[in-house]
Amino acid sequence: MIEIIAGTNRPASNTLKVAHLIESLYRKSNTTARILSLADLPAEIFSPSSYAVKPPAFEPFIERVLESDGLHVVVPEYNGSFPGVMKYFIDMLKFPESFQHRCVAFTGLAAGIWGAFRSVEQLQMIFGYRNAYIMPERVWIPRINDQWNEDESDFIDPSISRMLQKQVDLFARFVERQKNN
Repeated sequence: MIEIIAGTNRPASNTLKVAHLIESLYRKSNTTARILSLADLPAEIFSPSSYAVKPPAFEPFIERVLESDGLHVVVPEYNGSFPGVMKYFIDMLKFPESFQHRCVAFTGLAAGIWGAFRSVEQLQMIFGYRNAYIMPERVWIPRINDQWNEDESDFIDPSISRMLQKQVDLFARFVERQKNN
């Protein structure tokens, strides 16, 4: 199972739209994947006491990460970095087993011209520190607000969808190879 992490809790975000598109590409490739949206985090996880004792409502998030074969992180760029909720989510997960030897792929998106290059690079350092197996092929989607077709179900430029499909196919194989090792 591949967990697609929608790396922001912003309501109706472009990140979640891209995550849904990626989920459909995994389905098309006959790979089991589902979305883990940070918008669904339980409010009680943000209590300072959660550092010591995780609330029961957060347990399903921990289990989904630990039971996954791979994590496909879809992350926006906010103020030159990834959203704070993404870092907080990482901090709340079990250490070291949440990312230790877990396959990870990254897709970045941004309103600006760099397509969340900085966000992805920064997250790669964190996941690398945690000994994740990082797939080198990444996708960056610049000027995300101008990329959607009329019903916001796909991109105007078909090359973006092709890049995402290639990434999905490569990551599915990457995960399978690691499972078989």
